[in-house]
Amino acid sequence: MTEFRLEELTEQPTAVIRDRIPMDQLKSFFDNVYGTVMAALGKQGAQPVGPPFAKYTGMPSDTVDVEAGFPVEAGFTEGDGVSASTLPGGRVAAGTHLGPYEGLSETYQSMAAWIQGQGFAPGQAVWEVYMSDPGQEPDSSTWRTDVYWPVVETGAGSAPDRP
Repeated sequence: MTEFRLEELTEQPTAVIRDRIPMDQLKSFFDNVYGTVMAALGKQGAQPVGPPFAKYTGMPSDTVDVEAGFPVEAGFTEGDGVSASTLPGGRVAAGTHLGPYEGLSETYQSMAAWIQGQGFAPGQAVWEVYMSDPGQEPDSSTWRTDVYWPVVETGAGSAPDRP
């Protein structure tokens, strides 16, 4: 079972590709996006300052609004289909999912219940940071995905944990 915690984050500049895609095309989207972002960073002499991530906005249905890429130093210039964006700062619920990506929906359900139990409501965006590289670690049971979900105080439930 995943344990959750509250954290205060600082806004993080990113280099991303944004799209609205069918859920069943997420894997092919990810297979292409990270190399494209790395190439755009390389053209500017820039490097990622952290692992790859994907940020989802709104409730997924048959399609999902997603932006995927890397955290970067401020000053990335848009180009080659890659946009400058940010991961939000502020209070978030955070947790680590261990195992294959197919199990992430269970982690999200548990996290949403935990957030509400802490007196918060889940925000409109959520992001996953991919700490494991499936190309380097073929055993999906060892994959680590850090999940961050901004929270909004509702005043209901138990007293919130303070980071």
